[in-house]
Amino acid sequence: MNPTDTPLDDRSRHLRKMVLRAMEKGGRGHLGSAFSLIEILRVLYDDVLRVRPAEPDWPDRDRCILSKGHGCLALYAILADKAFFPGEALDSFCRFDSFLGGHPERGRIPGVEASTGALGHGLSIGVGMALAARLKNKSHRVVVILGDGESNEGSVWEAAMAAAKHRLDNLITLVDCNGMQSYGPTREVLDMAPMAEKWRAFGCETREVNGHDLATLRATLTTPPAAEKPLTILCHTIKGKGIGLVENNADWHHKSKLAPDLLASLYGALEA
Repeated sequence: MNPTDTPLDDRSRHLRKMVLRAMEKGGRGHLGSAFSLIEILRVLYDDVLRVRPAEPDWPDRDRCILSKGHGCLALYAILADKAFFPGEALDSFCRFDSFLGGHPERGRIPGVEASTGALGHGLSIGVGMALAARLKNKSHRVVVILGDGESNEGSVWEAAMAAAKHRLDNLITLVDCNGMQSYGPTREVLDMAPMAEKWRAFGCETREVNGHDLATLRATLTTPPAAEKPLTILCHTIKGKGIGLVENNADWHHKSKLAPDLLASLYGALEA
């Protein structure tokens, strides 16, 4: 399970170029946080989630909540790639008149299930959605994507306890374990280790995967959880995966005003 050594294929590089394009046009963005998510979102939207891009509010769709909303450029790239909205809209990222802001907004962006970015809330929203589906006898699933730094928030663990209490086996929590948060390594800011043992102690079936290995992600996400238990998958990733300058570099948590020569080097690093 070594995300550092996992190569990127053409599609993964293409999606990263879409992220970089939006960041270039908007003049800002959380590049590292988006790049650690690409393969997770790619497998979800390619192989797992039941969604209809032409009908984003289809009642029987699976719900996917990006709780670490600052990683939204990855979500926007996937939604554009899947034709939830035109790809050209990425060029308007973070402009005054754009519907694509620095955090995802429900009701403005097709395919976005919750307005997130104030960290720690997504799993609580997901628990509510999963419980509502149970009460209404619906078969759709709810997927929530957290950051490992975000897991510092106590509300995450309150939601985990509620999910276990209600035996929400229609709820999947994916934790983007890239080992970094806004100003340094998670082990230094607030160490959450041992993460897997914590989730198990809170009543969740817990698995660990290489978050950049497409085949492993696909197999793990398509294996049903234990009956009457919420499923948590710890996805070990590299923050900034794909560009050496950005990887595991806290300076790239958020960037703005990128110089043309720097942009050229970033695009160049994504060439095969």
